[in-house]
Formats: sequence, structure tokens, C-alpha cells
Amino acid sequence: MSKDKKFPPIDFDLRQLEIFCRVVELESFSKAAKAVFLAQASVSERIATLENLVGARLLDRLGREVVPTKAGELLYKHAVLLMDMKETARLEMQEFLGVERGAVQLGCSTIPGEYILPRVLVDFLQRHPSILVNLTVFDSAGIESMLLAGEIELGIVGSKSADANLLFNELWEDELVVAVRSDHRWAGKKTVTLKEIAEEPFILREQGSGTQNILEAYLRKKNPAGLGSLKPVARLGTSSAVKEGIKAGLGISVISSRAIDTELSIGLLKAIRIKGTVMRRRFYLIRDKRRISSPLSSAMIAFLLNTLKNGGK
Repeated sequence: MSKDKKFPPIDFDLRQLEIFCRVVELESFSKAAKAVFLAQASVSERIATLENLVGARLLDRLGREVVPTKAGELLYKHAVLLMDMKETARLEMQEFLGVERGAVQLGCSTIPGEYILPRVLVDFLQRHPSILVNLTVFDSAGIESMLLAGEIELGIVGSKSADANLLFNELWEDELVVAVRSDHRWAGKKTVTLKEIAEEPFILREQGSGTQNILEAYLRKKNPAGLGSLKPVARLGTSSAVKEGIKAGLGISVISSRAIDTELSIGLLKAIRIKGTVMRRRFYLIRDKRRISSPLSSAMIAFLLNTLKNGGK
């Protein structure tokens, strides 16, 4: 090869690198498109432009999976550093200027997202009226995945995982109870045994639910079969759906006492404990330790942790 051969200059902009990083991290053009608020065709076009500018193929499409080539791995390593530098500059400027206007991307599992946070946000927004809170409600596993992918800044979940990139802070306490219809034969009882529960039609939550994980852990202490000892009739995706199933006579379930406050107060449902067992848990504020918290996000973190100091449960 001639030493005099000239190669075209390699160039790219930060937006192209941001899109490229999201495709690599999410292993999908469609997921990356949602994350950067573009059409999938636009993401594909920008990646193609970036590959032309670099002069090398950066991504391999292996069926539905997208993986970086060797050139892509090299560019991604540097792109992540550039994105971090951009974010650091943005946050430092925002803090220097005292800006407290914008949106916080927050994800919650079902119970805190539907039954706790809406009440808590009233006080937060009174203190920070110029901040918009964008709340996504999903199961605990899904919230962790979204946080690690950078789709949300903060999460609140009902169980801990072992992921080393996540920071956990304890928030509110919760109790799980057996919920039955007010005309159920157990309605007058205060406790039931696991053997009795195993004989009843049971409504499960979806895989990845914090409530489901806690129930499984408690059951395994008493019976190695865990959830396998129950007689499931349905697996429903939200606490609201579980409540409706119980009220319709589909079966019984174990659910957060917070989720059935209204139904208990008007007599539609009854809460019963499992004999010899009190199922308590904490909700956790989670953050990705690899990312810098924005001033808006920091304000939310301080507020949520302060609710616990002030006796929030």
C-alpha cells in the first residue's frame, strides 16, 4: 500500500454518537428510536451516515439483535466518554446558572407509582413549581432495565437486585396481605394458614413484579416449592387488575395493603394475614452510579429521602 495514499477525513457530531450509543446499549434500532425520540428510519439513516463518515461498518445486524463490529466497539468506547463530558458540562452550567426548570424522568413499580408517589408529588411540586415530573409505571425489573439504559434518571422499586451499577436507598415501608372479597368465607378471619391458601384459586402478578418476588421469598421459607405450592388461576400485570379480579370472584391474592386502602374502607375487600408471618418490605430509590445526577434529579432525590426522615412510611 502506498504511503502517499490519502484517506478521507473522519468526522461525526455528538448527536450521531448519542444515537449510535443508544443502538449499541439497547441492541435494537427500534428501542433506540424510542429512546432518542426519532422514527426508526431516521435512526437507521443517521447510523448509515455515521458509517459513511467513519468509512467502516460499525454495527452488525444479527437477526433481531444489533451488535457492534470491532470498529464499532472502538468508536463506542470513545463515544461514551464524549457523552459523559457533554453531560458533565451541561449539568455544571445548569447548576452555575441556578436553573431549576425542566423535567425529571422517574420510573416506579406499580405500588409506589399508583398509590404513593402521586400524593407525595403534591408537596414536591409546591416547592418546585417549574419542574415537570414524567412518571413511568412498570414492574420492578423493567424499571431497573430502563434506568440502566438511561431512559429514566431515577427509579422506585419494591425489591433489591444484585446489579453492581445500582445504588439503593430505603424509602417507604409496605405490608403485603391476603385480600379476599367481603363475602368470602374467610372474611371474618384475621389469619389463615399457608395450607388453606394453597387450596384457594390464586391470582398471581407478572414475572418481574416486586410483590411477586417478595411473596416467593416468604413462601420458600415455609415451603421449598414457593409459588409452585399455590393454585394459580390467572397472572395479571398490575395491582389494579388483581384487585378487580378479586372483586369479580376470580380468586384470592397477596397484595400491598396500600393498594386496597379504598376497598377496605368501603367494605369491598378484607385483608387477612398469613398465620405466623408478617410480610413487610421496603420500597427503594434506585440510581445508576455511572451517571451524574442533574440538579433537577438531585432535588427529587433530596425530597424523597427527606420524606423518610420526616416519618414517611
